[in-house]
Amino acid sequence: MTYNPDFMRAAITLATENITSNAWWPFWCVIVKDGEIIGKWSNHVTSTNDPTAHAEIVAIRDACKNLNSFQLDDCDIYTSCEPCPMCLGALYRARPVKIYYANTRADAAAIWFDDDMMYEEMILPLDQRKISIEQILRDEALESFQLRTDKTNKILY
Repeated sequence: MTYNPDFMRAAITLATENITSNAWWPFWCVIVKDGEIIGKWSNHVTSTNDPTAHAEIVAIRDACKNLNSFQLDDCDIYTSCEPCPMCLGALYRARPVKIYYANTRADAAAIWFDDDMMYEEMILPLDQRKISIEQILRDEALESFQLRTDKTNKILY
């Protein structure tokens, strides 16, 4: 697929409209396949009380529903801001062809949306992170992984 500035302008325009209509969040994501928008959404964290309802996550849900697929094969992502670590992880899981973004994470930090702490935490050893992370009951949990390995009719992901 090739870059089309009109799709980025759509994400930017929608982000601007969000702010001017007092919707609070200047983030929008547009997902494109074959030159058509197949998913789009804005950040809905506070309106839904869902910390995962970032623009990219909700747009992925919308596009996957419209495609009847759990992957975004042959899709491009146009997002008004560089994806945070959570959104970037979800986008990698969805497997689009390319991600385009407008504002940087430094731009977001300048208006008090600072994801740098998450980027910094991800490279620290588990025992040095701000939120305690501890592995427990691995031997018991491995049984379900073995059952998955043994399945002959599994969906590859």
